Amino acid sequence: MSDLFKKAFSLGLGLTVVSKEKIEKTVDDLVKRGELAPGESKALIERLMERGDEEQGQLKRIIQEQVKRVLQEVGVASESDVTALEQRVAVLEKKLAELKQTPQLQLDESPAPVVEDSPPLQGNEIE
Repeated sequence: MSDLFKKAFSLGLGLTVVSKEKIEKTVDDLVKRGELAPGESKALIERLMERGDEEQGQLKRIIQEQVKRVLQEVGVASESDVTALEQRVAVLEKKLAELKQTPQLQLDESPAPVVEDSPPLQGNEIE
């Protein structure tokens, strides 16, 4: 999924670069036709590029939100989920290693003693 995100982001970046070239060409055309003063062209290009950067940031946020939503819908574990599981596994591995190092307890194979100290039956109780 990371590759898909990178491709989508690159597409957005590519559109921004194309837009810059188009902006510069359009502004140059406006200057040539006398509709824009040469001194104003640079400021206009900068404003339009800032606007493009803002839109690129918005596009990036939208793509990230959509990718995150899709990953959650299909049940892909998040980075924090994986980290939490790795920590749990590490703790369990440590406990297992400790158990392997402790001597085994030997169980007595004789049956458990029967307790004969039960209270006497009263009335119509069944033995």
